[in-house]
Amino acid sequence: MSNLSGFVKRIRDIMRNDPGINGDAQRIEQISWMLFLKVYDAKEQDWMFDDEDYESIIPDPCRWGNWAQDDKTGKAMTGDKLMDFVNNTLFPTLKKLPVDATTPLKKAIVQTTFADANNYMKDGVLLRQVINIIDELQLDDYEESHAFGEIYESILKELQSAGSAGEFYTPRAVTDFMAQMIDPQIGEHMADYACGTGGFITSWLKELRKKVHTTEDENAYSQSIYGIEKKQFPYMLCITNMLLHDLDVPEVYHDNTLLRDVLDYTDDDKVDVILMNPPYGGSEKADVKNHFPDDLASSETADLFMSVIMYRLKKNGRAAVILPDGFLFGTDNAKINIKKKLLSEFNLHTVIRMPGSVFSPYTSITTNILFFDNTGATEKTWFYRLDMPDGYKHFSKTKPMKLEHFAPVVEWWNNRQPMTIDGFDKARCFTVQEMAEDLGYNLDLCGFPHEEEEILDPLDLIHRYEEQRASLNAEIDRVLAEITAKLGGQQP
Repeated sequence: MSNLSGFVKRIRDIMRNDPGINGDAQRIEQISWMLFLKVYDAKEQDWMFDDEDYESIIPDPCRWGNWAQDDKTGKAMTGDKLMDFVNNTLFPTLKKLPVDATTPLKKAIVQTTFADANNYMKDGVLLRQVINIIDELQLDDYEESHAFGEIYESILKELQSAGSAGEFYTPRAVTDFMAQMIDPQIGEHMADYACGTGGFITSWLKELRKKVHTTEDENAYSQSIYGIEKKQFPYMLCITNMLLHDLDVPEVYHDNTLLRDVLDYTDDDKVDVILMNPPYGGSEKADVKNHFPDDLASSETADLFMSVIMYRLKKNGRAAVILPDGFLFGTDNAKINIKKKLLSEFNLHTVIRMPGSVFSPYTSITTNILFFDNTGATEKTWFYRLDMPDGYKHFSKTKPMKLEHFAPVVEWWNNRQPMTIDGFDKARCFTVQEMAEDLGYNLDLCGFPHEEEEILDPLDLIHRYEEQRASLNAEIDRVLAEITAKLGGQQP
């Protein structure tokens, strides 16, 4: 294909004329299922070359090469015939592929990928045009396949402007920084229990790739990841992402992490490294709390994922997790108990406070990266505030955060010193006694001064107020309990 850089634009321009496509989210989802089939077809060609007995799980009429490819003889399906095939043969067939516990994962992913997928296009002529552009990709050519991997990144970035779909995308600068600080080792197993499009997994693989030198290393590399994603659309994107990164058997599952009792996890369920940006501000069914001990049951999804992370991190394992400010300052009972468990059973050694616009335009809520390991109780925690780089008022779609913006953190990381700017702490170490006893588990430390300058999206503002109200109510309850106790339990 001669013009990879125009790939996405060409397809979007065609889709804008289709009456069935409404907005970027549907447009990207439409591209995604076609890309998956094209990438999967290229993989199957490789598998057949390596194994002459390989049989595709996809029936012949539904394999990409047999319906999508246009040999320019005028026989390629288009118009109403193509729409009828896609809607009444292709999708029903792929959704109901025979899959059971014995089905190899690299075959089963086709059925799970299409289980809840949709075809939105209604114009068969326009659909043919889009398919032809996608089919031009030469994925059997190493250089072009690698180049397309970069184009795929641009498709994932589009999620940031695709409405609610933005929740699945963590800026690559952030995932790369976290993977670098975690420092992957050959033989380690990492997990992301809400993996979205696979950003953390990709960053982990990029760092681990640098240490692959032998065939044994290569095998360990390809078996080093584990992911779970609840929603169909990002799951499809993630599987395609993994295939493009040469993981022929991507251990990524379409499931909901929060629907399993955390007390049921065994050592076999634990991993060496966890890299995550848990969804927050989301809603789950009320009975989800039943999968957690009463003292850890929270209505905030990020809190629930923190409990999962603590229950699934191996002894001596390492974790880097993105959490909103509400987790740090929250003093409602569930958050207090989660932070007590974190500080008493794990070593929370570093908290990086990130600027508020890192996830712009999806959310303006300020987030933090918590680095901790399972080596014993916390004795002290360093907090570091990462300020906006010179020349930036805020990050945006056109001026996103870059890996180089983390350079001040990296420089400070290996030579930690307290820092104060204009009378405000930028970096400081706190003992566990200070955090627990003096501050009552309020970890909102080394934060950004001048909060009055922060302008939040209305929904983010409501979520922030809800967090603050819950914390204030918990604080009032504690103070009243202390006063009542001092009065001998008597009512005034």
